[in-house]
Amino acid sequence: MTPIWLKQTPTGIILNLHCQPGAKQTKTVGTYGDCLKISLQAPALENKANELLLAWLSKQLKVPQKQIQFISGQNSRKKCLEIWGPISPEQIVQILKP
Repeated sequence: MTPIWLKQTPTGIILNLHCQPGAKQTKTVGTYGDCLKISLQAPALENKANELLLAWLSKQLKVPQKQIQFISGQNSRKKCLEIWGPISPEQIVQILKP
């Protein structure tokens, strides 16, 4: 079953994330409402948390960073990202499970 925070579209896969900047380490924490909660080691200053989020997702999912794009939420804790590339929703769920 597909989790509520992940949605397959014709162009890619959309992730709804709730990010918590300033944490001790970057990792998946669990769910928060209809989002996947991720703690980020970087502070929420000068776009550092967003840059870390993209780099971390790229590394975890083994997808080039240019194939991960913000749809909304660059200035918010609630973020919506789209990923396209050779990865399935099942693989994303497996990799990002807390």
